[in-house]
Amino acid sequence: MQTLKVAFTQSKLPRLEQNMLWEHVLGVSRAWLIAHDTDPLPPDAVQHYAKLEQRRLQGEPMAYILQKREFMDYEFAVSPAVLIPRPETELLVQHALEQIKGNTAVRVLDLGTGSGAVAISIALARPDAVVVATDFSAEALQVAQQNAHNLCAKVEFLQGSWYDAVVGQAPFDIIVSNPPYIAENDPHLELGDLRFEPITALRAEQNGLADIREIIRGARLYLTEAGSIWLEHGWDQAALVRNLLAQADFNQPTSIFDLAGIPRVTGAYS
Repeated sequence: MQTLKVAFTQSKLPRLEQNMLWEHVLGVSRAWLIAHDTDPLPPDAVQHYAKLEQRRLQGEPMAYILQKREFMDYEFAVSPAVLIPRPETELLVQHALEQIKGNTAVRVLDLGTGSGAVAISIALARPDAVVVATDFSAEALQVAQQNAHNLCAKVEFLQGSWYDAVVGQAPFDIIVSNPPYIAENDPHLELGDLRFEPITALRAEQNGLADIREIIRGARLYLTEAGSIWLEHGWDQAALVRNLLAQADFNQPTSIFDLAGIPRVTGAYS
């Protein structure tokens, strides 16, 4: 019978990915794999691993294969219906929390929530806040609702395109969004993980700015007088987004830089 020790020498995947898949298949820890690498493997586990390995060799993201991804130290369920939460998006959450620090009865709106990672992370950090999250995709909202349930986060989920989902709601103290911002003809859409992620959550018309423009254009109606809006965007879009905010009469357009020195989030005040 096959053992882990033998399986590790036969796989074409990097050792880290092998470990992640075997932990998933066997339901064990990394330490268990090390301690039991000469134990016989159940035949059904070997077959299961082989199927997952083939998916990975074809380029499918590990997050979709494992059906989970860590974000802000929480484990989020993911599926091909949602974008895979990325570390750089944590900057949006951290900055939003900084903006609402000390505020009471705060209302937060997350537009295009996907897996719910942003909205849920804010809700867990601020359980006193009213957090509303929207998405036009029913499949995405199912994933987000399951994550909120799993993590015991209080978030109101609404289906609709951008502000269509919150018509009639009281104004918000802060609006956050990680909208589609990749240009239609960007070659990166044909590379890596992006090939497997929902294209409607990635690609935007008008050189990647169509959805950002729409969000900025409608924001004032849904913000309090002292409110602010913060958007994640592409590495080269910060100046364009600041200009759009200024043109919409928002105050103090500002870009926030990630740890790599890239302007990743831009926002402004009512």
